[in-house]
Amino acid sequence: LGPTAVASALPFALAGATAAPLAWAIARDAGLERRAALGAGVLTAIPGLSLVFMVQPDNFSLYQPLVAGSLWMAARGLRGDARSFVVAGLLGGLATLSRNDGLLVLVALGVTFLWDRARAWRSRGRRPARIPVVTAVASAVLFLAVLAPWWLRQLTVFGQLSPSTASGKVLFIRDIGEWNSISTPATLDYLLGMGLGPLLQTRVEGLIAAVTIYTVLVAVGILIPLMLVGAWHHRRDASFGPYLAYAGILFAFSALVSAVHVPGGTFIHSAVALAPHGYVLAMAGVRVAVGWIAARRRTWQAPQATRVFTTAAVGFTIVAAVAGAVAVQAAWGAKRDRMQAVATALDAQAAPMTDRLMSIDASGYRYHTGRGGVVLVNDPLPTIEAVARAYGIRWLILERDDGVPAVAPLLDGDLPPWVGRPVWSEPPGATEVAAGLYPVCFDPADERCSGA
Repeated sequence: LGPTAVASALPFALAGATAAPLAWAIARDAGLERRAALGAGVLTAIPGLSLVFMVQPDNFSLYQPLVAGSLWMAARGLRGDARSFVVAGLLGGLATLSRNDGLLVLVALGVTFLWDRARAWRSRGRRPARIPVVTAVASAVLFLAVLAPWWLRQLTVFGQLSPSTASGKVLFIRDIGEWNSISTPATLDYLLGMGLGPLLQTRVEGLIAAVTIYTVLVAVGILIPLMLVGAWHHRRDASFGPYLAYAGILFAFSALVSAVHVPGGTFIHSAVALAPHGYVLAMAGVRVAVGWIAARRRTWQAPQATRVFTTAAVGFTIVAAVAGAVAVQAAWGAKRDRMQAVATALDAQAAPMTDRLMSIDASGYRYHTGRGGVVLVNDPLPTIEAVARAYGIRWLILERDDGVPAVAPLLDGDLPPWVGRPVWSEPPGATEVAAGLYPVCFDPADERCSGA
C-alpha cells in the first residue's frame, strides 16, 4: 500500500481484531451464555477509551491477544488439558517479544502450576494435579525457545539481555521528569537517597495511577463494579485463576518496580491485555448482580433484566469509546498540525534536510519534517547547550505544554546568546508563546541569529 498511515496501521488492526473472538471463546469456555459471550466480544472489539490505541503501529494490539490467549490456555491446562498449558508457554513467549512485560506471563504460569500442586497436596490425593511436571517444563522451554534468538541478538549487539535497563533509567529514577535527563545519577543509591517516606509515596502513587488508568481507559468507570462482582463470584474458578494471578502480578509490579513510569503511559500498554478477561468478568458480574437483586424483588424477571443491563453496559461503553476517540483524535490532530506548521516554517527558511533539531518529540518531528535530531534533555540550560553543541543542533523547538522547566524563560522571550528569535511561533508574534521554532547559532557569523 505504500508508505501511508493505513499501511502502517493495518497489520496491527488485523492482529488486534483477533482479541474479540478470543474474548467470546473465553466466555463460552468459562460457561457463560451466548449473550454474555457476545457482549464480552463486542466490548473487546470496542474497548472503551483504549480504542484509539488498538490500531496504532505499536504493541497494544499484539500484546493483548497473545497474553489473553496464553492465560486462556493456562486455564484450560488447569482443567486437565496438558497440551493447552504447553501452548500457553508459546503464546507467552511471543507476547514477550512484543513487550518485556510478557515475562510476567511466565511468572503467572509458574504461579498457576504451583497453585495446582498446592491444591492437589491439600486434597491429600482426592484431587490429583492437573498439570504434569513434564507439561510445565515443556511450557517453560517453549517460552524460552521463542525468546532465545532475540536474546542472542541482544547479546551480540549490546552485550546484555536488556540494554534498556542497563543505564538505570528504567528502575532508579525518582520521577518521570528524570527520564530525559542525562545528569541524573539513576542509581540504586540515588533512588534510596530520597528517603523511605517519599519512596513509599511514589509506590503508592504508582498503584493508584495504575488502578485509575485501567478504570478510565479500559473499564470506563461503570464496568469496574461489574468486573469486581464477577471476579469475586469466579474467584475459585479455574477458568479465571491464571488471569487473576497475572492481574495481581502486573499491578504489584507496576507499584513496586515501574511506579514512576505508570503515569507516563507505560501501564496502558500492559493494561490492554487485561481487557478481554475483564470484559468477560463484567458480563458475568451483570448476571450475578441481577440475580442477587431479582431474588429480593419479586417484580424483577432475572432473564429480561440481565438482557437489559448487559445491553446498557455494552451500549454505554461503545458511546464512551466513540466520544473518547473523537476527543483524542482532536488532540492528536492539533499536535500534528503544530508539527506540520514547524515543517512549513523550516522549508520557508530553506533549512537543509541535514539540519538537526532538538525537541521534546524528536521522532515525531523527524516524521513530519524529515529532519533528524535529539530529544530536549530535562536538565539545566548549560547542559542543554552542551548537548546542542555536541550534536550540531541547528534548530530548537519548544512547547510550553510539553517542555522542560529550564527552557520556560525562552518561551517568555528571555533568550541565551546561542538562541535567536523564533522564526515561527504559536500564537504568531506574541512575546509569551505556547510553542516556537528557534535558530541555534554557535557561529557568530550565522546570519539566522543576526539582529536578534
